[in-house]
Amino acid sequence: MGNSLQLIEDSAFLRADRRLDTELADKVILQLNRIYPQILTDKEATKFRNLDVPTSVRLGELLTHLQEKGEEACREFYRALHLHVEEVYYSLPTRLRLRDSMDPLAIPHVYEQRYVLNDRGPFFFLGCFGFAVGVALLYYYSEAKVSGGSRALGMAALGLKRKAQEVLIWYTEESFMK
Repeated sequence: MGNSLQLIEDSAFLRADRRLDTELADKVILQLNRIYPQILTDKEATKFRNLDVPTSVRLGELLTHLQEKGEEACREFYRALHLHVEEVYYSLPTRLRLRDSMDPLAIPHVYEQRYVLNDRGPFFFLGCFGFAVGVALLYYYSEAKVSGGSRALGMAALGLKRKAQEVLIWYTEESFMK
């Protein structure tokens, strides 16, 4: 499919998309004007950058102008759009259809954004939570009711760093002296 036909299909989307605001539209217009003055002259660029005209109207006029200029002008517009507004470029209806047509057997995917804090799953969380609750209960009841609770803390100190070992061993020795 030619770029001018693609531009005809994409023009309604481009005029309606709020992500292509005045600033980004101006960047695309300036890119076309500075790099390819044969596509967009200074006078035409000034006309399409007129802030008194709403952005969607200016974009519609620019797209019509580019379609009249031909394939190269449309191709350079797509390049400028890709360079300055990549998220809009990849959201274009013709780009989406092209991407989906690459794999004809694929079922249309709904892309869901997922935030993963860890990938270990719910049982890991439950195991850690249960361990923390067990240590908390052991600590809470160790002085009053559970005999040997402080011994468990002393045994837990075996795998810890030097400072943590000293604190836990000190705690167990103090509870033995009571």
